[in-house]
Amino acid sequence: MKQKIAMKVQMHCQKCRAKALSVAAGSNGVDFVGLEGEEKDKVVVIGEGVDAAKLASSMRKKVGRTDIISVAQVSK
Repeated sequence: MKQKIAMKVQMHCQKCRAKALSVAAGSNGVDFVGLEGEEKDKVVVIGEGVDAAKLASSMRKKVGRTDIISVAQVSK
């Protein structure tokens, strides 16, 4: 079951964005990582078997304030 996880992450600079993307990409089961939103402050992760709570926790530790916006199943 593929799922799409959208998280709002507090990022102030390009270095913070790169760090957030690398932390998200390093999680198990991740197929796609990208930025969304007007200010590029939303990280979108698509993958199979990704634990949203664990991912958000590691983002909080390594990047900054992180809020889970949505977790949805992706249809093929």
